[in-house]
This record gives sequence, C-alpha cells and structure tokens, in this order.
Amino acid sequence: MTTAVLITGTSSGIGRATVERLARRPELTVYATARRAESIADLADTGARVLALDVTDPASMAAAVKTVEAEHGAVGALVNNAGYGEYGPVEEVPLDRIRRQMDTNVIGLAHLVQLVLPGMRRAGRGRIVNISSMGGKVTFPLGAFYHASKFAVEGFTDVLRTEVKPFGIGVSLIEPGVIRTGFGSTITSTLSENTAKNTAGDSGPYAALKKAQDSLVNSGGTMERMAGSPDDVALAVERALTATRPRPRYVVTAHARALIATRRLLGDRGWDALVTRMYR
Repeated sequence: MTTAVLITGTSSGIGRATVERLARRPELTVYATARRAESIADLADTGARVLALDVTDPASMAAAVKTVEAEHGAVGALVNNAGYGEYGPVEEVPLDRIRRQMDTNVIGLAHLVQLVLPGMRRAGRGRIVNISSMGGKVTFPLGAFYHASKFAVEGFTDVLRTEVKPFGIGVSLIEPGVIRTGFGSTITSTLSENTAKNTAGDSGPYAALKKAQDSLVNSGGTMERMAGSPDDVALAVERALTATRPRPRYVVTAHARALIATRRLLGDRGWDALVTRMYR
C-alpha cells in the first residue's frame, strides 16, 4: 500500500524539487498540482500524477482532494507549498493585493487542511507539512504583508499540531531561508507594480527604501552565496514526511538559522537597528 502525497505549487522551485525527490520513493504516490495542469505536465515523467489545483478556488481544491481520496481512500500526506511574496510599503499596497496575498498564503492553505483532515482521521494516520519561511520569524522592510502571512502560518501550524496529534496525524513546519528560486523576481515585480499604482512613484517618501531593497535583491554576491537550493528544502520535506517522529520545525540553510538566532538575541530594538543599517 502506498501513501498518497498531495503537493501544491509545483510548477517551479521548491514545489517542483519536492515532487522530483519524493517521486523516487516507491512507497509514495505523488500528486503534483498547479493552477494550470499543463504547466506541470512534464512532471508525469517522474511518475507523479498531475492535477489542477488553485489554492484561491475552493471548488478546485475540493475536486483535487476528492480525486486523491477516490484512488487511495485518503490523502496520506499534504505538502502546502503554494505561495508568493507581495512587496511594497504598508501605505501603498492596495487592499485587493493584500487580500490576494492572504488568500493564497494562508486561507488556501488552511482550507486544504480542512479538506484532508476527515480522511486522515478515518485512516488514523497522516502527515501535514506547511512551507513557511524564516520570514515567519524575522522581518524586513517592504514585506509587511508577506511576513504577516508567514507569521499566520506559524501560529496556525502550532495550533494544528496539538489538535490533530491524538488522531495519529503529524504536523511539521519548514522554514527556508533565501533559496535560489524565482522569489527575488517576484519581490521586484510586486514592488514595481505597487510603486506604479502609487502616484508618487519612484520619487515618493519610500523611494530610498525601495532602492535599497532592489539593491539587496538584485546585486547577487552575498545574497547568492547565502542561498540554498530548492532541493535543500525538498530534503527537509522528505524527512518530515518519512521520519518516525518528525520535528515540529525544520529550518533550512545555515543563514536562516543564524538570522533567527540573531533576532532572538538582539531583541526588538537591536533588530530594528540592524535592519536600519542594512537598508541605509
């Protein structure tokens, strides 16, 4: 008997690497999903099943879960990976974009958990892995709504872990640091779009902050050296799914571990001072 693993957001980066890694395990049947199934059609070559799943569409999520349950009785493991970062000053990001950020990163994740839990409880077992970020522990300017979504995932996962443990369901959180994916380009594009929507544009009160952000993201060098690979995160997911006693948290990359520890040691004022120097 194989375990059915449902993974969201597999068109690129961490999600794709996770499919490729898990599909090599004969005891797992991997379901790769994305908003457009055709964008991940090639993942069928790994042995994965390909499904359409949009985490902002409840009907799409329900259909995907029903497909897996029809073939396996229950979703054996859920990997909530779909997400993105909305960047811009708090004052300037439009409400519709804030709602989309939360809908994608938090509400969709939570609803998928609701959909798979009844089957897992009936089976008396299951694993849920939520991909968060070091951004759920440390914060940087212009990422308020991304950080808010990841802080929410942290709290949600902590509560979920204790609620479902009596039913034989294990829950883990993955906290990656900087990873070599398209996330940097997402930061740049959302920041640019939100700047364009603001009449002040590049000459507004946050212009210097935006310029510093662009330099940090696009300068390469130190940022590139700090970055881990998508497969580093996929390995952590594999461990969370297959360990007899999975950890509550897996922090991925030495840089992420160092930043989280630094934030804890410095306290609020110390961290604020450090970030101010970084963005000066």
